[in-house]
Amino acid sequence: MMKLVALSVLLLLSLVAVSSAEEFDFFYLVQQWPGSFCDTKKGCCFPDTGKPAADFGIHGLWPNYAKCKTRHDLLVDGAAPGLEMVTKRKKKCWPEFCNNGEPLKIAAIADLLKQLEANWPTLACKSGKSFDFWSQEWKKHGTCSDLGQHGYFATSLGFKAQYNLTAILADAGIVPSDDKTYFLSSIKDAIKEGTGFTANIECNRGVAGETQLFQVYQCVDRAGENLIDCPLPMTGNCKDRVQLPAF
Repeated sequence: MMKLVALSVLLLLSLVAVSSAEEFDFFYLVQQWPGSFCDTKKGCCFPDTGKPAADFGIHGLWPNYAKCKTRHDLLVDGAAPGLEMVTKRKKKCWPEFCNNGEPLKIAAIADLLKQLEANWPTLACKSGKSFDFWSQEWKKHGTCSDLGQHGYFATSLGFKAQYNLTAILADAGIVPSDDKTYFLSSIKDAIKEGTGFTANIECNRGVAGETQLFQVYQCVDRAGENLIDCPLPMTGNCKDRVQLPAF
């Protein structure tokens, strides 16, 4: 009897995991400005391939829900011989770690390595290997993307190449500077003008407390084929005027 109850619990847990593993509505393609990443009290470290270019770098391609969901996690409460199943409510705004966090295989992205090193470099100090960064993003987000390992990274690189944020902002007169500030609205307008779609902006604080443009969230349709207007608003910790610090 105990074995039967335990097996039933495991089956229910697996069904919950499978049913929610790949359900999402759109992607966030998130790119970060390296000058803002590094100009913080925490600082940054360059990858073992050297200092990246002064260009937006990919952070990740993140499946996301258009509306946060309440997930009911099944828990086992009580000891033998009586097992009681209870549920715990948990708010989820994106799926993560699908397929048991399937590990990234370098052979699957071998033809993309040079592009990834140039466009998706790590700046974290815990590892100088960008592959560790890619692997983390794949496990947490890519496994839920329905794109496969090669498709996940190729799709991200393709959008970055098609819509060069650094060039788009430069065309609007928004260039890296440790002195100038720019209206947040001007940055948003420039991105919409250059890509055809609205994007969300996230800011952080520099060492001196200044508000900096940190990350741009472009939105991609469920199939991973086209940009769309971002369906969700984001406050992003920004102010009316922000800096784009030199790198």
